Amino acid sequence: MPALFDQDLPRNPANFAALSPLSFLERAADVYPHRVAIVHGALRQTWAETYARCRRLASALRRGGVGQGEVVAVMLPNTPPMVEAHFGVPMAGAVLNALNTRLDPEAIAFMLDHGEASAVIVDVEFAPVMRKAIAQRKEQRPLLVIDAEDALFTGPAQRIGSATYEEFLAQGDAEFAWELPADEWDAIALSYTSGTTGSPKGVVTHHRGAALNAISNVLEWDMPKHAAYLWTLPMFHCNGWCFPWTLAARAGINVCLRRVEAPAIIDAIKTHGVTHYCGAPIVHSLLVNAPGELKQGLPVGVKAMVAGMAPPASLIEGMEALGFELTHVYGLTEVYGPATVCAKHDEWDALDVGERARLNARQGVRYHLQGAARVLDAQTLQPVPMDDETMGEIMIRGNITMKGYLKNPQATADAFAGGWYHTGDLAVQYPDGYIKIKDRSKDIIISGGENISSIEVEDVLYRHPDVLAAAVVAKPDARWGETPCAFVELKPGSALTAEELVAHCRKHLAGFKVPRAVVFGELPQTSTGKIQKFELRKRAGSASAIDL
Repeated sequence: MPALFDQDLPRNPANFAALSPLSFLERAADVYPHRVAIVHGALRQTWAETYARCRRLASALRRGGVGQGEVVAVMLPNTPPMVEAHFGVPMAGAVLNALNTRLDPEAIAFMLDHGEASAVIVDVEFAPVMRKAIAQRKEQRPLLVIDAEDALFTGPAQRIGSATYEEFLAQGDAEFAWELPADEWDAIALSYTSGTTGSPKGVVTHHRGAALNAISNVLEWDMPKHAAYLWTLPMFHCNGWCFPWTLAARAGINVCLRRVEAPAIIDAIKTHGVTHYCGAPIVHSLLVNAPGELKQGLPVGVKAMVAGMAPPASLIEGMEALGFELTHVYGLTEVYGPATVCAKHDEWDALDVGERARLNARQGVRYHLQGAARVLDAQTLQPVPMDDETMGEIMIRGNITMKGYLKNPQATADAFAGGWYHTGDLAVQYPDGYIKIKDRSKDIIISGGENISSIEVEDVLYRHPDVLAAAVVAKPDARWGETPCAFVELKPGSALTAEELVAHCRKHLAGFKVPRAVVFGELPQTSTGKIQKFELRKRAGSASAIDL
């Protein structure tokens, strides 16, 4: 083979640096030190101050014994410490594990054990749950616990740690000499997803993917410098779809929001000149269905991203009436959040709302810096015809894809079989290349943006002594998108009521996972005894909801 013409041009520090979103923070502080970075209540924190606090956090973690590549878990709402953790933790060389604040102690305990967390930062609101989770760990390894206090929290506060967040930061050095990762493939975050079973899987993501998806957010949204972003999307969801890092890249404003409620959202948009926000359909519906007097004075032109389910015509119409611009994206934890976007075309504006809803309901085309997103035949891995009829599986590949599942080589191998990430979502592809989901091969219920494993709920139902058989499917819900609907066959002679069964579920499940409808009766089965969930899905729509 001929010699490479550039073989005498080596990689060196002058011409190569690892891609990492941490560099976005450093630049924002250098170029726009006095611009506001974080708004929370009366707090107005600049980018220079944020950079110094993140360096203090990194330094304090190192001094507290957190080593390179170790996991730091956080259980925080969308408050300033959560923004800072997305930089301070990886600046210490550690891996950020943002925990879902809605989970029960058992799930949290599993994640602390599985991720081998060395430290945890917990908001005082969630201290009771965290205290129980820590006590339930199987591996009683040393755990540094930090209490994050918040002046905007008005409930009873419990301290379970060795120091408050501010006391801990005071132990750190604002000039801490952090470094970019030696390898951009190094892990930056660990996120847990329920998958198809009750046992969560740990999704490991890297610095390179986080940086590229953060930039993709800028490109897909044409996000300007100093955009004001409202945190309605939980930052524990895929690291807030990488938007903590996106905001640093644009030296924007993180408008924190502790509670996602219509009055608070509307007030924040008006007060802080919010230009962008993300969320599940329920978040946007809160605004559309808010009282008219609340919506008076809302600025027009606010850009909103929606994911979790396709936006119906009523939502598109409602958002247009507000003067908001809605963008539909699709993704998963394994691909850092958004992986495809329903990119709009100017000619769509002339269509009626029904046709626009049909077009915007599609999951769209690959995200800007994602390598590929295609609908492939699950067996041959060949592209299906782009005829909007032939079903295949959505598969994704490129730099914005996870490293794999922590301590689960078989699940990782299965997910990446054939050199593609297998989403498990069944879809068709249109002649214009746009993807449209038709069904889920995984029994996942997406409720208000939260993933619920039907198998996990079924396992709890089976724990009740009166339950003979159980199956859980998604029931369409105007507010939440989907909610769990339980079909239950009782043992002979049982007088169990739906309310009693729901009360049983509440003892073992987080509130959002509890069935909102229970239907008693014989379950349809195949000749081999397999429950026919497709038949139950047809019945779920007419099932009566329970007042929870």
